[in-house]
Amino acid sequence: MDLAGQVGGRLRALRVERGMSLSELARRSQVGKGTLSELESGRRNPTLETLYALTTALEVPLSTALHTTGLAATISGTAVDAVLTERFEDATAVTETYRVRIRAETAQESAAHSPGTTEHIFILSGTARVGAVAGPVLALGPGEHGSWDADVPHLYESPSGDVEALLIVRHPRH
Repeated sequence: MDLAGQVGGRLRALRVERGMSLSELARRSQVGKGTLSELESGRRNPTLETLYALTTALEVPLSTALHTTGLAATISGTAVDAVLTERFEDATAVTETYRVRIRAETAQESAAHSPGTTEHIFILSGTARVGAVAGPVLALGPGEHGSWDADVPHLYESPSGDVEALLIVRHPRH
């Protein structure tokens, strides 16, 4: 089964496990019911923004929808391409590691994640502007790193060439 089919099946299973109707998940995530139906049936490829909206509404980390696929697939958004490389769970948190590319001269604003979520980035190449939209946005270059609270809207931007980076997202267990 391809990525769309596997992720769609996983999203449907997560929704059903939580006793949530298709309409309720569409309302909570602000993803159209028709789009959600196509995603769950594997007829539509998910974008990074859509997957984040759905997994946030389901109150699970993004990797929950991706790690069971066994595929090292790229999920793309408005400006960011991401590949889940590692997922680690312990009693206190789920920690995800992604290889990301922020495409040249693009910006992506990500919605707030669950309370207490933090993000940490290590820039491999290029210059990125990242961080909380309402707070200080960090300008980072190769070899530099930064972190921010990701339970508020936050930004990924490349003012010039492509940015290659490692992104670590830590979701506390509630």
